[in-house]
Amino acid sequence: MKLHSWAALPAMWLGAASIASAAPATPATGVDAIYAYAGTWKASIDRLETSYSKAGHTANTLHNDCWKSGAYLACRQIVNGDPKVLLVFTCRAGGHTCSSYQIPSDGAAPGLGALILNGNTWVFPWSVEKNGRTIYFRVLNIWSSPRTIEFRQEFSRDQIHWTKIASGHEAKVE
Repeated sequence: MKLHSWAALPAMWLGAASIASAAPATPATGVDAIYAYAGTWKASIDRLETSYSKAGHTANTLHNDCWKSGAYLACRQIVNGDPKVLLVFTCRAGGHTCSSYQIPSDGAAPGLGALILNGNTWVFPWSVEKNGRTIYFRVLNIWSSPRTIEFRQEFSRDQIHWTKIASGHEAKVE
């Protein structure tokens, strides 16, 4: 589960239902829901051979050191013991459309991303201009329980037909 640097996104953009073991009467929204990313996760990803990926399998341990203050949630993301990025989330009224700001640990320019919360399915969309054409990407995180996420990364040229780049599973271990 990785809270994205766009290439590595598949890991966190893998995310949340409720942090509690019992489901609340009213599901959390906004940064309260995103707080489910906090903790340590074991992630496994299978990549396919596509024009945007090479086939392969990886397994990682992802630790999200998160804290919430008012309308903000910040998570310092550590992958296999190596600090990678500080993610800051904010959400619009209603709590279903959010922004993420990725601040790399190496001092590189920060990034801006979107997150759409739709029940147990969360979507991280982005696009890239290449040779005068827009290529659309997304990571879909499907929370099968408060402690497990099934995810896939896809690309599209028209936002209608999507090609899978990768898929995987994350399980919260603490």
